[in-house]
Amino acid sequence: MSDSPNLTALREAIRGFASALVGYSGGVDSALLAVLLRQELGRERMLAVIGRSASYPLAQWQAAQDIAAQFDLPLLELETRELEDPRYLANPTNRCFFCKSELWSRLVPEANARGFAVVCDGTNADDLHEHRPGHAAGRAAGIRSPLAEAGVTKAMVRAAARDLGLPNWDAPAAPCLSSRVQYGIPVTSRRLAQIEQAEAYVRGLGVTGDLRVRHLGERARVEVGPEWIAWLSERLPDLSARLGALGFSAVEIDPRGYRRGSLILERHATP
Repeated sequence: MSDSPNLTALREAIRGFASALVGYSGGVDSALLAVLLRQELGRERMLAVIGRSASYPLAQWQAAQDIAAQFDLPLLELETRELEDPRYLANPTNRCFFCKSELWSRLVPEANARGFAVVCDGTNADDLHEHRPGHAAGRAAGIRSPLAEAGVTKAMVRAAARDLGLPNWDAPAAPCLSSRVQYGIPVTSRRLAQIEQAEAYVRGLGVTGDLRVRHLGERARVEVGPEWIAWLSERLPDLSARLGALGFSAVEIDPRGYRRGSLILERHATP
C-alpha cells in the first residue's frame, strides 16, 4: 500500500537527516518513527533510546523490546531520574515538563557523544492541540518532532503502523504511570507501583482497550471503555479486595468510562 502524502513528506524529511537519535517508549508514535528512521537511514545512522524509571510501565518496556527486535532497531536504555526532582514529585499540572527536561538532559548529551545530528521524538500533529507541557521541554532542548512537522495525525500514525506490520498499531495510548496520580498529590515510587499492579490486575481479568487506574490519594478510580463498565461493576467486590490489598482504601468504577485527560479536565473545572 502506498504512503499518504504526509507519510511521503515524512520519509523525505527523514532522508534529509545525516543521522538521528529518537526518544523511544514503545508507543505507536515513537515506534513508527523509529521504524521509518531505520528504513530510511539504515542501522548505522539511527538509534532508539528508552528512558527507564519507575514511571515507565514494565509492559510498555516489553513492547518496546519486542518491536525493536522485530524491526532490527538499534536500542539503548538510559536511566532517568525525574523521581529525584522535587518539582516533578510535587505533581503540578506541568509535571511532564520536568520529566521531559530530565529525559532530554540524558539523551542530548548521548546523541552528541555518539555523533548523531538530530534528536527527535514521536509527537504527532494532534498532540500540538492538547495539554502537552512536555512538548515545551522538547522545544527548549532543540528536539525535532518529524511526525508533527509533516502534519502526521494520530489516525495517520495508526494506519501507517498497521501497513508496516507494527503489532501495536491499534494499542491504546499508554502514558507514564505518573499521569494517573491526581494533580497536587505527590508522585512516589509506591504510588506508581500501586497503579501498575492495579492496572495489571484489571488487564488480567480480561479488560482490553482503554484503561486507567486514577490514584486519588487513598482512593482508586477505575476508568474503562463504556463496553466494560457493567462487566467490571459485577466484579467490583473482587476488584476492591485486590486493590485494597495494594493499599487503596476505596475503589470506584467511573460510570462515565475512560476519559482522555480526565484529571486535567477536572482540574480546570474546579473553581
